[in-house]
Amino acid sequence: MAEVTLRNITRRFGETLALDGVSMTVPDGAFVVLLGPTGAGKTTTLRLISGLDAPDGGEISIGGRDVTNLTPAQRNVAMVFQQYSLYPHMTVRENLAFPLKSPLLSTPADEIARKVGRVAEMLQISHKLDNKATALSGGEMQRVSIGRALVRDPAAYLMDEPLSSLDAKLRADLRVELKAIQSEARATFLYVTHDQIEAMTMATHVGVLEQGRLVQFGTPREVYEAPVSIYAASRLGLPRINILPADLFGTAPPGARWIGLRPEQIRQGEGQDSEVVRVERLGDQTRLHLRFRNQDLVTVTDPHTELQAGQTLKISPRNPYYFDADGARAL
Repeated sequence: MAEVTLRNITRRFGETLALDGVSMTVPDGAFVVLLGPTGAGKTTTLRLISGLDAPDGGEISIGGRDVTNLTPAQRNVAMVFQQYSLYPHMTVRENLAFPLKSPLLSTPADEIARKVGRVAEMLQISHKLDNKATALSGGEMQRVSIGRALVRDPAAYLMDEPLSSLDAKLRADLRVELKAIQSEARATFLYVTHDQIEAMTMATHVGVLEQGRLVQFGTPREVYEAPVSIYAASRLGLPRINILPADLFGTAPPGARWIGLRPEQIRQGEGQDSEVVRVERLGDQTRLHLRFRNQDLVTVTDPHTELQAGQTLKISPRNPYYFDADGARAL
């Protein structure tokens, strides 16, 4: 495995600046999740690292080697796309074995069989090995697509929302499996997702992209507990952080325009009266939708709460975040 470094990477598509001077170091053996909405530059970043696209400026190195001008094959990375990238005329076994038959790898037949068998068992598709790819369900095809990357031993794995098309149970199972694989192999992963649970549970580091700029990079806890902006704070956490006028609960610090309150930063049972608008029972927790001084906010409470819509609940802020008029962290 290897460290992946981006130095001042820029990429344009016509008049659109897709990446704007992005610099980032993915430590050897790290599991880095890239977060941001559509158009933030997440997939473009993966394509540049893989060599499927070329930057307009900057340098990319993998394992200390400058790969900016190398072909994808020369970079020794494995990429999993959001859409299935399988050969429809081949069986599952042949699809999984195909990357290992590359002249660059020259993998012995018995080693190919061993790796294919191990990955197939891990992804719960051993019983499908002799099926044609066209005979698989969408979830099975995506598992084979992931397996084609896992059979290799690349310098880095690049994954573009690989679990998004799977059902909830399989997605949860594979989330655990992928993290276990990464930890056991000490592999370097760059992983794109919109799923905050995946980011919080799988990542060792999170990179928050906004309109082609890397606005924050750190551990999931760092990004969650010390966001640099409203935008970064909104990337992690369910329910999402409440952004309200800074003086809603009283005097605000100088320069503060907004107050940010995650659910656990709303103290219940003391403070000022709010109205319970809706009680959303989710089993392991209950979300409270509140109305306070004509502002809506959401918090969580005991799953067995007896609160009902229309009742009054006293609330107050606890260690809130403050942001300036531009959304940058003020305090």
